[in-house]
Amino acid sequence: MTPPYVPGHGLLDGRAVVITAAAGAGIGGATARRCLEEGARVLISDAHERRLAASAQELEKEFGAGRVAALPCDVTSEEQVQALYDLAVERFGRIDVAVNNAGLGGTAELVDMADEQWSRVLDITLNGTMRCTRAALRIMRDQGSGVVVNNASVIGWRAQKGQSHYAAAKAGVMALTRCSALEAAEFGVRVNAVSPSLAMHPHLVKVTSEELLDELTRREAFGRYAEPWEVANVIVFLASDYSSYMTGEVVSVSSQHA
Repeated sequence: MTPPYVPGHGLLDGRAVVITAAAGAGIGGATARRCLEEGARVLISDAHERRLAASAQELEKEFGAGRVAALPCDVTSEEQVQALYDLAVERFGRIDVAVNNAGLGGTAELVDMADEQWSRVLDITLNGTMRCTRAALRIMRDQGSGVVVNNASVIGWRAQKGQSHYAAAKAGVMALTRCSALEAAEFGVRVNAVSPSLAMHPHLVKVTSEELLDELTRREAFGRYAEPWEVANVIVFLASDYSSYMTGEVVSVSSQHA
């Protein structure tokens, strides 16, 4: 049984948050909504322009246009990533939280995998996270404050057939999180990551077989997948002052051992 939705408690009052891959019903979209419910101003981005526009319109209607901004962004483009962070500073005057959620999965056996398949997953999931982290840290360094939260995956720890490219990318996100956190601590910025096991959203259904989803769900102690907002709750915790002594950590959001 899914637990009741948790109301906001003002954990991010007045803060400026940038979230990638935030359109639609996945973890990014749930995080945008949770941050707004916690009092933040939010700049959402996504590579899918029409879906982004629809999401922004929905959030603006509910929370007010003054608290929501949107800009399409392909995280494989350094130019577009820079434009996203430039807009955040222009719109909000600062960046308090960066949530790097963009990633690409899929299933392919390594013996049959083309270089292009490997490279695309790595470029979006790992390199994209690096580009966004770098852009955020350059701004936060000058501010002397800020928080970065990356989206990793338990698959960065746990082996699974057909996931060599995605697992390598997510393990890289974990390593990037730990190393950049040590650097960022010198100028008062924290960098952490969440590592979900199974959070259900429409894209996952499209790229994963029903048999595999059933198998993964059975592995979970609660016998169900996580709702995207349950992962978003942990992202909000890491973005808030409640996690003020945490940096370089990868927090498993899972009902099973990695």
